[in-house]
Amino acid sequence: MTHSRTIEIVAPSGYPHDEYAAARGIARLVAQGHRVLGTERVLRRHQRFCGTDAERAHDLNSLADPARPLPDIALALRGGYGAVRILDALDYAGLKRRFADAPVALCGHSDFTAIQLALFARADIVTFGGPMLTANFGAETLSAFTSEAFWRALESPEFTVRETAPQSVEIDVSGPLWGGNLAMIAALVGTPYMPRIDGGILFLEDVNEHPYRVERMLYQLHLAGILARQRALVLGDFTGAKLSPYDNGYDFASMVEQIRAATRLPVVTGLRFGHGVDLVTLPFGAQARLQAAHDGFSLTVAGHPTLR
Repeated sequence: MTHSRTIEIVAPSGYPHDEYAAARGIARLVAQGHRVLGTERVLRRHQRFCGTDAERAHDLNSLADPARPLPDIALALRGGYGAVRILDALDYAGLKRRFADAPVALCGHSDFTAIQLALFARADIVTFGGPMLTANFGAETLSAFTSEAFWRALESPEFTVRETAPQSVEIDVSGPLWGGNLAMIAALVGTPYMPRIDGGILFLEDVNEHPYRVERMLYQLHLAGILARQRALVLGDFTGAKLSPYDNGYDFASMVEQIRAATRLPVVTGLRFGHGVDLVTLPFGAQARLQAAHDGFSLTVAGHPTLR
């Protein structure tokens, strides 16, 4: 059983499609003994966003205020779109100073990846790719796998993710772990918010993207020289896409083989990370060791900030 924590809701992207899911997530966390702050942010509306750009940037910038107590966890409300609009407004220097003494576990995925990339590029802040309030903690049935993986990652100085998905490569590599939503990473290529990570283990996910669109974004990373600087690529969930007769045999597996051939990079598949029901939590910027064989793979992670 985890300790009671202070969890603050931040909403840098869209407003929730389902207010009941948000309320259910808050109630579930409170019932587990946690103190939940920022619940009023759930009700903000501005066009398709959960508040104005200024309001959404303030959610994160307020964490840099030395006059206020810090939460243990800053949990993203949901993804959608909107994070990229506030990257220029974030107080990177202030957040870096504040987190140096009392790190906060910032957690989310999908559109939140833009925040994670920017914080690492501009402030060397390690964040967590993991569950969010509405889709995960607010699901009709909370995934025990997701919950256990979340607390294990935030409270354990070292942990291992194991998957039994068959692999076509055998590798044993180590390096900085980073990644998240593929569309957001591709969108920030060439900007000041794209960190340069050499010798890394890059994990990726996306939703509602056809295999050819996934391939196109991976080619963008390839042609920009980003994939050539990595030691391995780990693919998570790519859900929601529908093939058509026009694909004529071109599917996700075909796309993976094409990327392997084009990049000569080891590609591991089957990570439970993305928009599926079960979701691992991974520290963006920690150190990791990836070991893959024909019967599955393991990812051992260490060096990330943990909750006290």
